[in-house]
Amino acid sequence: MGNYDDDTAFLGQKGPFFITLFFLLNAIYISTGFHGLYIVFVGASPLHHCQVMDGNLSKEWLTASIPKEMEDGKTQPSRCWRYNLDTVKNLSARGYSPQDVNLTDIMQEKCVDGWTYSTDIYHSTIVSEWNLVCDSEWKVPFASSTLYMGYLLGSFVSGQLSDRFGRKKVLFTSLAAEALVILAQSFSPSWLLFCILYFFVGAFQISLYITAFVLGTEVLSKSFRVLFTTLGAFLHYCIGYMVLPWIAFAVRDWRYLLRILSVLTVVYIPLWWLIPESPRWLLAQGRVMESEAIVRQAAKKNKVTAPDVIFKESEVKETTLQIGKYSILDILRTSNIRKTTFMCLLLWMAINIGYFGLSLNTSNLSGDPFLNCFLSAVTEVPAYIVATFLLRNCPRRPLLSAFLSIGGGFLLLIQLIPESLHALSLALEMVCKFGFTMSFAVVYIYTVELYPTVLRNLGIGICSSAARIGSITAPYVIFLGTFNRYLPYILMGSLTIVSSISNMFLPETFGKLLPETLEQMQTCKSFLKRDDHILEEGKTTVNMKEEKNKSSQQEINT
Repeated sequence: MGNYDDDTAFLGQKGPFFITLFFLLNAIYISTGFHGLYIVFVGASPLHHCQVMDGNLSKEWLTASIPKEMEDGKTQPSRCWRYNLDTVKNLSARGYSPQDVNLTDIMQEKCVDGWTYSTDIYHSTIVSEWNLVCDSEWKVPFASSTLYMGYLLGSFVSGQLSDRFGRKKVLFTSLAAEALVILAQSFSPSWLLFCILYFFVGAFQISLYITAFVLGTEVLSKSFRVLFTTLGAFLHYCIGYMVLPWIAFAVRDWRYLLRILSVLTVVYIPLWWLIPESPRWLLAQGRVMESEAIVRQAAKKNKVTAPDVIFKESEVKETTLQIGKYSILDILRTSNIRKTTFMCLLLWMAINIGYFGLSLNTSNLSGDPFLNCFLSAVTEVPAYIVATFLLRNCPRRPLLSAFLSIGGGFLLLIQLIPESLHALSLALEMVCKFGFTMSFAVVYIYTVELYPTVLRNLGIGICSSAARIGSITAPYVIFLGTFNRYLPYILMGSLTIVSSISNMFLPETFGKLLPETLEQMQTCKSFLKRDDHILEEGKTTVNMKEEKNKSSQQEINT
């Protein structure tokens, strides 16, 4: 077959077909925005204290039976302990008031009768329904992690499925399956089943995200393709992210919230008849007539005339590089590749821990959690716009280090802000989110430009796995805030600063041709200087593979 872009050049770069498809595919990303972070509200922990099951106690004794504890510099009722109820009832029956006794002398006990939860903000969450507090508090970050564990599985499986069954089928199957699993999750009778279903929500959601991304890059024209992969998907994800807190604000019960989010997916049903299959994929499957039919329909919508034969048989020039197949071992084969990979893994992990950590932490911030979540989402919109503009004009290395320094540096400053200035703390956290979001946009392009063509897919795949590990870890980093409010900020800030410094030792890629082979790959800078033995290792590896492939080709020719 001839080149697809050349064969379909008559469609032009714009037109109703491309414009409509651009917005339809981006509309799907809105669902990923409000499906991806609903755990912020579903798993929120309302204010709570031990339940005192005794109607004979006076209101004064009921209040006094809960010990006071210092938390973040404030005196608050204990969430996990109460004074021994038998002792309290005995003192009350003998006519003593709480002021007559030294309460600290009374033995404390755990909340054996359960907890009482505030309904001022949330009517019901999985925390209040299944008592995921105190000794069971670890179950909340674990539930959050199951989504990202599902991401890990979906990332591996979705590509293979879409290559076999088609982009469109996998896209809409993932969309429908995600909605059904969320609906089933709203009926979960236990925390364990909730986590299992949440795992599959993650698997289907990342499959949806990746497949829509691939479909868009294969069907859209070159000009729309660039816009779709830079701003389109990210901004529409932000729209869904911004819609989520308003839905959660109107529906304070976690079960009804999930049901509404699931039912909203029905608006995408008509898209099955509006979004076509990828003509490129159909051509790869040998289904030329079906591919031509889609392109002719696109020509009709764009009001251009299609040639009599769109995909004609032509001479295929053998221009494939004689490099052979590379394996994951080649990522670690040379010293230069190992150093580059290690620093990329650190970057991806730090950025994902910071980004998802701050996203999940919005319900723990001072002030209204719904407004905090909305502001966190709004912050991402200018971040993606600014990052896209800067990527077109600025070097990658100082750009990424600057964004990471903004995110990590302000995280370390938050602990210095007095508790009374919670508005300033919130503003600093939004600045941090801004920095991490811009880093998120830059690191994808920077990594693609660092690795040579022969190892690019493997490199991105390994970095993506590190990103998933980072997102799985993020809920546990936030969980440390139950012991010390500022500990998550210190850990995330320190890790980000370290990654920002290590990034400066990577080579600059702005304005340079993409490397094709290991030999063309740039070496790390500063103390990781370009060593002759590193270059020789790369040359030897390439030469060995080239000789092997030449021998194989000679045998085939013979």
